[in-house]
Amino acid sequence: MDIEWIRQFCLSLPHATEQIQWEDDLVFKVGGKMFAVVPLEPARHSMSFKCAAEEFAELVERPGIIPAPYLARAHWIAVESEDVLSRAEVERLLRQAHAMVLAKLPGKVQKAILDRAPGKNKVAVKRADKPPSRGRETSRTKARRTSKSNTQARRVPPSKIR
Repeated sequence: MDIEWIRQFCLSLPHATEQIQWEDDLVFKVGGKMFAVVPLEPARHSMSFKCAAEEFAELVERPGIIPAPYLARAHWIAVESEDVLSRAEVERLLRQAHAMVLAKLPGKVQKAILDRAPGKNKVAVKRADKPPSRGRETSRTKARRTSKSNTQARRVPPSKIR
C-alpha cells in the first residue's frame, strides 16, 4: 500500500476531500472532519484512521498497530508498517472510518453534503428567508426586555433637569 493508492481510495469515497496539514501530513476529510491521515515524509507510522470503539481494542493488540498519538481517546489507530493489514482490510476500515465521521456530522451539514453534486468540494448551507429567531422567550427575558424599554422611555434629558 503506497500513498498514491491510499489517496485514490480515500478520494473515491463519497464527498471526501484531502488537505495537507501540519506541514507534511495528507489529511482526508468528510464535511471538514478528519477520517484518515497519511504522513508524506517517512515517519514512525504509515497511516492513522478512526475505527469503531469495539474494534479499537482488538486492533491495538496486533503487533504493528498502536493507539494514534493525540487521537487515541477518539478511537484512532496508527499503523506502524504497511504489511500489518491487508489491502482488503484497509479498504474496509477506511470505509468504516468515513461512514462513522459522516454519521457524526450535524444534520444540516449531512444534508448539505448529501444533497450537493459529487463533483463540488464546498458545502453550501442554505439559510431560511425568515429573520433569525430570538430563541424561546421566557417570562424572565420578556420582563427584562419590557423593563428596559420602559426605563428608556422615562429618562429625562439632562437639559430638562435643574
